[in-house]
Formats: sequence, C-alpha cells, structure tokens
Amino acid sequence: MIKDTIVDGFHNAPHRSLYHALGLTDEEQARPLIGVVCSYNEIVPGHINLDKIADAVKMGVAMAGGTPILFPAITVCDGIAMGHTGMKYSLVTRDLIADSTEAMVMAHGFDGLVMIPNCDKNVPGLLMAAARLNIPTVFVSGGPMLAGRVAGKKRSLSSMFEAVGAYTAGKIDENQLCEFERKVCPTCGSCSGMYTANSMNCLTEVLGMGLRGNGTVPAVYSARIELAKHAGMQVMELVKKNIRPRDIMTAQAIKNAITADMALGCSTNSMLHLPAIANELGVPFDLDEVNEISERTPNLCHLAPAGPTYMEDLNEAGGVYAVLKELEGLGLLDTSVLTCTGKTMAENLDGVENLDTEVIRKPENAFGKTGGIAVLKGNLAPDGCVVKRAAVAEEMLVHEGPAKVFESEEECISAIYGGKIVKGDVVVIRYEGPAGGPGMREMLSPTSAIAGMGLDKDVALITDGRFSGATRGASIGHVSPEAVSGGPIAYVQNGDIIAIDIPGYKIELKVSDEELAKRKAETKLKKKEVTGYLKRYAAQVSSADKGAIINK
Repeated sequence: MIKDTIVDGFHNAPHRSLYHALGLTDEEQARPLIGVVCSYNEIVPGHINLDKIADAVKMGVAMAGGTPILFPAITVCDGIAMGHTGMKYSLVTRDLIADSTEAMVMAHGFDGLVMIPNCDKNVPGLLMAAARLNIPTVFVSGGPMLAGRVAGKKRSLSSMFEAVGAYTAGKIDENQLCEFERKVCPTCGSCSGMYTANSMNCLTEVLGMGLRGNGTVPAVYSARIELAKHAGMQVMELVKKNIRPRDIMTAQAIKNAITADMALGCSTNSMLHLPAIANELGVPFDLDEVNEISERTPNLCHLAPAGPTYMEDLNEAGGVYAVLKELEGLGLLDTSVLTCTGKTMAENLDGVENLDTEVIRKPENAFGKTGGIAVLKGNLAPDGCVVKRAAVAEEMLVHEGPAKVFESEEECISAIYGGKIVKGDVVVIRYEGPAGGPGMREMLSPTSAIAGMGLDKDVALITDGRFSGATRGASIGHVSPEAVSGGPIAYVQNGDIIAIDIPGYKIELKVSDEELAKRKAETKLKKKEVTGYLKRYAAQVSSADKGAIINK
C-alpha cells in the first residue's frame, strides 16, 4: 500500500506535508490512493464529457473508502486530424500515453487506477500502461455518440466523409452536404459506428478490464454516469483482493478478444492494438492465428460502416455480453478467465440474453461464416496485411486489376477527385507506414471518396499505412514490410496486375521474382525528412505486423 512507503513513518513527513498542500486530510492519506487517469479535453468530441465521468468515478472511489486523485492523459481526434499532416500524430500518441501514465504512476505510487479513455489511441495506450504497471485497474470509457439522422436514416461520421465524395461526383447538392455536416454527429461521444474507438472499448470488456456496458452505453445516457460510479467502487474491491491486470489479461483473454473482434466486425486497427497490448503482457501474438480464429468464428454484427446499425442498437440488443453469450454457446471462448468484476467471464455471462437477433445475429443466421477481419499474405505482403472483410462488398472479395501507384495520401486524393481512378483499378498508396509516414496515417478520406462516388464495389485500395474503422470497401492496410523498409510494395509500378483473394487470404503482385529483383536494384527508397518526436518515433517503431510497437 502507498501509505507503507510514502505516508507512514517520521521519515515520510515531507511527503505528508505535500499531501497537506493538496488539501488531503489525515483520513484521506490513510486510505488507498486511487489514480483517476482522465483524457478530458475540449477539442475531441469523445472526450468533452469525461470531466463528468471523472467526477462520478471519484465519487465511487470515495464511497468505497478510497481517495481519488485525478491526472490527465492526452488524445488526438482522428476525425479532425484526418487527411492532413496532423494524422501523423495519432498512432504515435499511443506510446506517449502509455509512457506518460507509467511515469505518473511510478512517481506517485498509486494503490489502484481507474482509466477513463474514449478514442482511438488512448484506449489501447492506457491498456498498454495497465499491463505494464500491473496494479489493480478498472476501465470506464466516455461512451459512444448517438447516431445522427439525415433524410430519415441513421448516419455517422463515415457518412459525412462519403457525402464529400458524393458531392464531388454530383450525386448530392450543397444543401444536402450541409445537412450531413450539421446532423451526422449529434452528441458528444466516440463516433457512433464500430470504428476503432468503439472497437477497443468493446474489446476492453472482453479482455476483462471494463464493466458490462463499457463499450456500448451511449455517452449521453445517465447509465454512463452510474457505470462510472460503479467503476470507482469496483477498483476498491480489486485493491482489497489484489487482483491485477496481468491476472485478467492473460493469453486466453487475448484469444477471447480476437474471437469477439471477429464476431463484432471490429476495426482493422485492433490488429495493431491487440499485438501491442500482448507485447506489454509478454504474451505471443501471431497474425497467422487471427485467420485460424476467423475461420471458426461467425460474423454476428454488421454495425456501421459495414451495415445500418449503430452502437446504440448494439447496446439495446444486450451489448458486448450478448455477443459473448452467443460465442459461449458455440464453445469459442475460454470463459474461465478472471475479469475486473472479481468473477470469471462465465459467471458474468450467467443469465445474459440476446435481445435483438437482427443486430446480433444468431450463429445459424450469421452475416458471415467467418470473422470480420482477414490477414492476407503473398509476395506483395510477405509478413501480412489486413482487411475488414465484413465491410467488403461481395463483388470485391476476389478482385484483380491494374495498379495505380501513389507516394502519399495527398497524391491519391487529388487523383480520385480528378477522376483519374476508374472501375477495376487497384490503388496503391505507399510510404505511409509506421516508419515511412511516419506515424502510419489513417486514410478515411480516399476510401470515403471512392465509396461516396459509387466505386467501392469496383476499386480496391492497398497501403502500408492504415485505414479508419469507418472505412468500408476493399481497403487493405498494414502491408508489411512497408515501403521505407524495402518491402515489395516499394517496387510496384503503374499497370502491374495485383490479385486479391480475401477468402483465400492471399494477395499477389503478378510480377516475376526476376523483375522484382531488377526493380529492387534500380529503385532508391524514399525517406521523408521529419523532426522532433516523429523523427524519434520513425527510428524506433516496428513494422505493422508487430503492432507498430516501439522496440528498436
């Protein structure tokens, strides 16, 4: 306990004097000190409500006999950062968040933690920190945004990006574009589809680190405040029982998370974040195993952008637990794993029901017999690449076409809006990987432009960067090795035929080994000049297939 090393004894009088400077009474100093790690700020819609969540957590901690102490974590809004240099600073914050949280906790010796994230990189960043620090911890996110409504249909941020493409193609007018702009994001919260933030918040429940509803209770519901109070109370139970993250996030829990990922149809970014969390835990993560799990796991949910349902619908259907209940019935989960409730997953799932079999399909009526994500390999991506199979049109699951190669996202967007991309093309965007970008930008703008222009059933995109969880279509990211490391994607030329076989988990550049060797000898790899944190990140980051972890 913190009082044993920092509070008790005459030699700790200087520490106590500083606690008194904070206004902490002797009684408060005698209780377990609980760090409340909150990423509240006034620029990210998913975080603007986190001050209320933090207040509720602090009340819960205090009600259960602890002393809550708030400190911050940063976050980047991927939507606001999308399509410009700011996106280079999104993925890189994951490690900043983990590192800074480690520094704060180790410097101040907290007895337990409640993590309050909500968006794309600070959920996995704080999960990485929890794994690294291994002190009793509970997560409670800020919750998802409600879906917007345009022309009588539910809509989300991906609809907004696609509306830009539709406007460019003359399919909607300026007034309709303006209506999208004002209505698709109607409340605070993480964007309303199964994008990266909501994917990771849902998987936090599966990993056992968040209470039921953490991933799905909408941000504006009063139930979210109640959940936060319960999280504050529950961390005190974990402190009393000395239940720690590594007791919960085991190798079996990681496999459960991959399985649930497949059933939920989560963002491809989970294939960066789960390996990074596993790395912190010392648990092996093999991309090849992802396909093995996918082969036996039905895709039970088609939330936006894959389908017409949203996080609020998943919540009403019973949430993540209802999905887990279906998977439990198939024997696909290890339900003996411990969770932050202090109970096993099996105990948590007792009595859980699927309340809407259209939102959460029964296995016999699944959207697909295999999972929502596929890892493809071949001579274009020897170490693998990733696609959100559940959001790919049937016509594009197998595709072959000529490459149109771009050296950056900006070049590609200009070509799309300039009408230079036509049916059948395979768009290749390179030098956007973890080191080559650097920062592995999400590229929702080009994918949404293509979808908005009605080409998502005719055009594939391939990149060593990554795509947003809001992306739909044959958008294949995380190509490894990346271009800057001399991966084969660096040697693709305009007109080369690329064959994609998602059901067969294959991706092939139809160029001979001899020709590739010749190109390799003649091609000078491009390295972008960057400064500051990006320069350091580029020098240290691993390839995407390893989770873009800092390991060099």
